[in-house]
Amino acid sequence: MKSSRLIQRILEGIRNSDSICVVGHIRPDGDCVGSQLGLAMALQNQEKKVACWNQDPIPRKYAFLDPDDRLRPPKPGRHFDCVIATDSASFERLGTVAECIKDRKLFINIDHHESNTRYADINWIAAHQPSTGELIFRLLRAANWAITQPIADCLFTAISTDTGSFQYPSTRPNTYYVAGKLVDRGADLARVCNEVYQSYPLSRVRLLRHVFNHFRLTHDNRIAYFWLKKADFARTGAGPDDTEGLIDHIRAIEPVVVACVFEEIEPDLTRVSLRSKSEQVNVNDIAAQFGGGGHPAAAGARIPGSPISAQRKVINAVKKALNSKH
Repeated sequence: MKSSRLIQRILEGIRNSDSICVVGHIRPDGDCVGSQLGLAMALQNQEKKVACWNQDPIPRKYAFLDPDDRLRPPKPGRHFDCVIATDSASFERLGTVAECIKDRKLFINIDHHESNTRYADINWIAAHQPSTGELIFRLLRAANWAITQPIADCLFTAISTDTGSFQYPSTRPNTYYVAGKLVDRGADLARVCNEVYQSYPLSRVRLLRHVFNHFRLTHDNRIAYFWLKKADFARTGAGPDDTEGLIDHIRAIEPVVVACVFEEIEPDLTRVSLRSKSEQVNVNDIAAQFGGGGHPAAAGARIPGSPISAQRKVINAVKKALNSKH
């Protein structure tokens, strides 16, 4: 179905709903938070009763987007006319929120992940778009709803963070157009830049020092990887939201083609994040081998079993992908 028809179906569903819940994925990133809050504010401006839920708290660097504390943990037993999931590639990625949105009439899924499982009643999946924030912008424009300065801040942050400050190859000409329109609507570039990119807590710097001291290179320096264990978080005072973007530091090493982060979630559960610098190595395909997904250049998965087994399986899968690209 064409995106214009999907957008009209979504807007019709919103118009027919009074109570709406906007949900996002576990460990929300900038695109998730910005898309959720931007949409929630726009819905509130349309006098809808809006809840905005995530399993995990908002990362500190995005807290400036939510001065009114809209993003909350989920509560069971609520009824919603409509639930809208943003930036979540699967129902499982909603975490504990999933259990609390069962009592609903309509379920809408707005996302840009190639691996999206199309789990809702209406699914608007635009895998060619670099961010969900851009989709929310298109939705608001199609509805002719005002994009206020706080909404512009949210959507600009969403687009900026998921394009690596407009550096990733996924960035398209229209991305710059949308960003320009958001600046025109009052997006505060200086504040976004300071809060998101230039204001790190000391705990994150300690974690970054750990990364530089302990990362490893293999396969002719084309694969870089490091581990984040629970002890590393305890020693540095860092939290899960301090890990966002750490992988980019080893991805930036010149010979590296694929970067991997292995994070200990539980003794027998490892979270892996993957980044590729080559169009010929699709890390979404690699993550899919382990029940995960994402984008061709950025993907992840959660792998049960021993940590060393998870590392060996993933590194071998990356090596196989690198060897077959020629």
